[in-house]
Amino acid sequence: MFRATLKSLLARKVRLILSGLAVVLGVMFVSGAFVLTDTLGRSFDSTFADAYSDIDVNVAAKPKVDVDEFEGEQTANPLPASVVEQVKQVPGVASATGVVAADGARIIGSNGKVVSSFGPPQLGENWTGESELLRLREGRAPQADDEIVINKALATAAKVQVGQKVGVLTAFESKKRDFTLVGIFGYSGDRDSIGGANEVFFTTPVAQRLMLGEPDVFSSVTVRAAGGVSDEKLRDDLAGALGANFQVKTGEQLAADAADGLKEGLSFFNKILLGFAAVALLVGTFLILNTFSIIVAQRTRELALMRAIGASGRQIIGSVVLEAIAVGLIASVLGLAAGIGVGALLAFLFGKLAGGLALAGVGVPASAVIGSFAVGLVITVVAALLPALRASRIPPIAAMQDVATPDRPLTKVTVAGSVVTGIGAVLLFLGLSGNAGGQTLTTILGGVLFAFIGVALLTPLLSRPVVSLLGAIFSWSVPGKLGRLNSGRNPRRTAITAAALMVGIALVTGVTVILDSAKGSIGALAQDSIKAELVIAGSQGGPRPPSFDPAVLDQAKTLPGVQMVTGEYGDMAKLNGESTWVGASSDIASLRQIFSAKPTAGDIDRLGPTQMLASSDTAASRGWSVGSTVDVQLTRGEARTYTVSGIYESGQLLNPVVLPVTAAKDFAIPQPFQGYIQLAPGTAVADVQPQVESLLADSPEVSVADRNAFIEQQTSQLDGLLTMIQILLALAIVIAVLGIINTLALSVLERTRELGLLRAIGLRRGQTMAMITVEAVVISVFGALLGVVVGAGLGAAVVEALKDDGITDLILPWGQMGVFLGLAAIIGVVAAVLPAVRAARINVLGAIAHD
Repeated sequence: MFRATLKSLLARKVRLILSGLAVVLGVMFVSGAFVLTDTLGRSFDSTFADAYSDIDVNVAAKPKVDVDEFEGEQTANPLPASVVEQVKQVPGVASATGVVAADGARIIGSNGKVVSSFGPPQLGENWTGESELLRLREGRAPQADDEIVINKALATAAKVQVGQKVGVLTAFESKKRDFTLVGIFGYSGDRDSIGGANEVFFTTPVAQRLMLGEPDVFSSVTVRAAGGVSDEKLRDDLAGALGANFQVKTGEQLAADAADGLKEGLSFFNKILLGFAAVALLVGTFLILNTFSIIVAQRTRELALMRAIGASGRQIIGSVVLEAIAVGLIASVLGLAAGIGVGALLAFLFGKLAGGLALAGVGVPASAVIGSFAVGLVITVVAALLPALRASRIPPIAAMQDVATPDRPLTKVTVAGSVVTGIGAVLLFLGLSGNAGGQTLTTILGGVLFAFIGVALLTPLLSRPVVSLLGAIFSWSVPGKLGRLNSGRNPRRTAITAAALMVGIALVTGVTVILDSAKGSIGALAQDSIKAELVIAGSQGGPRPPSFDPAVLDQAKTLPGVQMVTGEYGDMAKLNGESTWVGASSDIASLRQIFSAKPTAGDIDRLGPTQMLASSDTAASRGWSVGSTVDVQLTRGEARTYTVSGIYESGQLLNPVVLPVTAAKDFAIPQPFQGYIQLAPGTAVADVQPQVESLLADSPEVSVADRNAFIEQQTSQLDGLLTMIQILLALAIVIAVLGIINTLALSVLERTRELGLLRAIGLRRGQTMAMITVEAVVISVFGALLGVVVGAGLGAAVVEALKDDGITDLILPWGQMGVFLGLAAIIGVVAAVLPAVRAARINVLGAIAHD
């Protein structure tokens, strides 16, 4: 039996390559994700180990507000200069150096634009001299207050040279300041940067003022241990001497913490890749299931003959499963190899995007190997089990019949599909009606999943009428009529083939519905709520939002035709010990008018120095009312008590809490990042916008735009997200195309004699190819139509669930859905090429004699 299975396997190489390719692509995603995260993780470990190699122990103040990587930047509280002297007095300290290092120093390149960073920090630091790690390559150290040195990678990106005047924006001054570049440095190992970070070094007093906002303070103190003193002992001694308000860590701990923070974000990305791998493998399951179902149907007489000569049902199952294991093993090996290549390529691209991250050698972790073989084998064997069971039930008498086993009734699969769809409908109803017991989104997503599976099970029932209707379009010719009949003759086969394409199209359509609805809702909300004709803002390309000089707001108020101006600040804060985003406005009365905010309690037109406003939702969830007192701890400064003086309708002022503008000095970014300008009636935008642009000449990160352009700028990020998702989901569609090719190719083999007879009675080669093409187009359009309908319906359900989160407008992308259907027709034509050519080349006499 084993030898017979092996010969059967080798006799059908093409079909195995096509079915195995789907598993290869899915496994490639799985192994590639693990290889990517392993490579980048080790690269981060190596990079930060180097970055902190000159530090035995580091002393910093504990942050006043804890911020995770999804909320923004963690800002450390500055240390008084006296702490440096205090550290020096601790036994075991050989040297202690006050260090200024804060994100937010941005160089303006020779082209007049800010050198951006997508991830790595843009550090502003104080020059403390060369070390084993850092060496000047050109020029000298900064000595005067208007001198800087920068790393080689930044000098290359900005295209600046020693001796030039260079504009710099800093954390506490978003207005450009000119410095003379007096030196360029690099790192040991001939590296131009560490981890892609852009670094600008000032003299110590300038760094303190521009990066920390006050004189005689430091970000941290770096300590070198005296001979014979271990880093761990010195750390413990310093922690005991300084007290609980300080964070004392060894250099190794700093490196591990920095790497772990990036790895946590990387693990999120890894989960996204694995999610897309799951989609690819789901589609691949349809392909493999269909392939083995067709193979079993084609081998009916062969398998029946084996049963007649003594093979048991268990041996028949073993034969099919063994074939599946062979396909799974080969596909897993190829998928693992492809995944290693893809993971290495993605790591290389990530390193380039991150500004030249030095990559560790590409490794293959055990998780990649285990995951690849587990997934590849399990998916293939599970997909082959049903056809294997069907093969074991073939009676020996079938060996004497000329016809393969007939297609089975659809009763069981229809009942199962109806039950699963019903469960999905009930879950969706409970979630959408608000009866999910606090688990609304989870219930709706569960309903979406069950509905998805249910529709897939009902696809065979739908295939015959829908395919017949679609095929009617082509019935004006003989090849068209034959293609229509062929596509509907086996509902199960057609349904499984179409379902693979349905999955990809449904996911793309659903995501498009959700994101387009989000864009439309945000745009509609902005149009309705923002009464300002001009908005000052920038596009955020890193962890820090672009900000500008607050003096611009005062200057804009004096321009002819300007009626109101207000600027918005923002930061994470602790309110009664709970982290919350807070805002501040330069003119609360103007903000209220520009956003048409309505009070629900108290006065929201003014704020005293110890007063605050809250949204109605925030006030209700925290139990606040007018007169309530709230302890507020900002990123900098000491905690203060504020009194709630007014409550406004949620969503109208964007921020859940609004503090007086005087509080912004203790924000992580103490400058406004958005400004709103309302013009007097009859004033043209074109008359005022150029004047505001001239006020922003020293703030090149931001610009002024009219309201429509601003809304488009803010929602354009969703377009990029949608494009990325569509590219990743395109893999599922590619696998579905392979499924159509595979089904048609096997169908051509199955119908060899039939095709020979058609050719014998006059069907020409071109008509044969047209018949196969019509069959492919009908199947692919059927799958796409199902995908569009299911995706739109499930996307609409998710949008309904997110109404309370601000997505209030349901937008169906009719144009894109039409494109998907047109694309499906093209996919059908492409998928039909190889099977159609093969069908057209059939030898007529040989085909008629085919058994």
